[in-house]
Amino acid sequence: QVQLVESGGGLVQAGGSLRLSCAASGRSFSTYSIGWFRQAPGKEREYVGAASWSGGSPYNYYAGSVKGRFTISRDNAKNTVYLQMNSLKPEDTAVYYCAAIARWYGLDRRDEYQYWGQGTQVTVSS
Repeated sequence: QVQLVESGGGLVQAGGSLRLSCAASGRSFSTYSIGWFRQAPGKEREYVGAASWSGGSPYNYYAGSVKGRFTISRDNAKNTVYLQMNSLKPEDTAVYYCAAIARWYGLDRRDEYQYWGQGTQVTVSS
């Protein structure tokens, strides 16, 4: 069992930055990959990126819409994954969720994640 809590959302102007945190509790955190998703009003929840840990090395993946602007990092000692968001755009406005899955592949498959946080609102003003 893994419990996830997101934090760090807020209101920011276009071009600004925010860092979201996903704090996990439960055993064997390092055996889970953590994905970030977002859901804008009236839209489906979409994949943002993911962090996995395999063979002692971290691997990070990003959706094309955020690549080069967002960075995922992971601190296994703190059971926390971060999403650093730079050069934010109004279209990045959404509720952001982190989720956990017990594997290192297919991390963009939203419906296969086992555990979800409650989400944190990010609003980017123009």
